[in-house]
Amino acid sequence: MVNTVDTRQRLIDGVLAVIREQGITAVSARSVGAAAGANQALIFYHFGTLEELIAQTCVQTTEARVAAYRDRFAEVRTLGELLALGREIHETERAEGNLAVLAQTLAGSQGGGRLAEATREALAKWTTEVESTLLRVLAGSPLTEFADPAGLARATSAGFLGLTLFESVDPAGGEQALGALTQLAALADVLESLGPMTTKAVRAKLRSAAKSRAT
Repeated sequence: MVNTVDTRQRLIDGVLAVIREQGITAVSARSVGAAAGANQALIFYHFGTLEELIAQTCVQTTEARVAAYRDRFAEVRTLGELLALGREIHETERAEGNLAVLAQTLAGSQGGGRLAEATREALAKWTTEVESTLLRVLAGSPLTEFADPAGLARATSAGFLGLTLFESVDPAGGEQALGALTQLAALADVLESLGPMTTKAVRAKLRSAAKSRAT
C-alpha cells in the first residue's frame, strides 16, 4: 500500500531539489517527478496543482527551519546576540540552500496568486520570531519609545534575505553590510548599559530629534 505521507514528502523534496539546483524557473511536473522518483501525475493527485505543491513546500520547509531555531531566539538577551544569531542562521541556511529556496520562491511570486500568499506566510514565520525577540530585548531600553519592533523585524528579515542575492554577485559587499549591522547593534547595546542620568539624557535627545523630523 502506498504511504500517502511519504509520497507527499518525496514530492516536496523533489521541488526543493529542483529549486536548489536549477532555480524556480526549472520547476515543472516533469522535473519534480524525476527528482522525486515519482509519477508526475501524483503531483496533481496530492496537491491539485504544481503551484500548490510549491506553495506548501515553501511554507512547510520554512516552518521546520524556524522551529529549529525557536529555542535559540528565546535565549537572546541583547541586540548583539540577536545579530550574532542572525548571522549564524544566515550562514547555515545559505549553505544548506534554504535561503535560496525562499529567495527563488519570492522571485517567482511577483505575479501574485497562491505562491505570493505562501511566500508572505513563510516570511511571516521568520518575522514573528524576530519581532517577539526585539520586543523582549528592547523592553526598558531608551530606544523603546522610538523603535518599531514590527518594522525592524520586517527590515531585518528582508535584509538577510536580500543578502542571499547580493552575496552571489558581491560577497565582499555582503560582508561589509553585515559589518555595518554589527556596529549598529554594538551601539544599541552600549545604550543599554548607560546609567539612569545618561539614559534620561539620551531619551530627551531622541525625543527632540523625533520632533524635529516630524516638523
